[in-house]
Amino acid sequence: MDKIRVLIGILGMDQHEVGAIAVSRMFRDAGMEVIYAGRFNLPAMILQMTLEEGVDVIGFSCHSWEYLYYVPELLGLLKEKNLSVPVIVGGSVITPSDADVLTKKGVAAAFGPSAEPDEIIETVKRIAG
Repeated sequence: MDKIRVLIGILGMDQHEVGAIAVSRMFRDAGMEVIYAGRFNLPAMILQMTLEEGVDVIGFSCHSWEYLYYVPELLGLLKEKNLSVPVIVGGSVITPSDADVLTKKGVAAAFGPSAEPDEIIETVKRIAG
């Protein structure tokens, strides 16, 4: 089986990069290939990287509430291009109610601050599989 390819990025003006880097390393150590988009991304940029890189999963590290605005926009762009790449979000500001809203809009998984690394890795493997 080929390695799972995960695109990790941060949306909008959120500058908190430590979580994204930690999750990228966690996925890499679990045998996944990580394409790191870094900070200050907009949905159109993530869509372009998704098309260019052929990723299996898109993941966002969220430490501001901009994801509530940008993730639905990205989901709409993916739908317009008929791409069925699952989107996951995680971070210190993900509340259970926000996670519920996002999954109802089409996010494959949302992880709050108490999520365990094994839970995240297994969920990504399941979603990508």
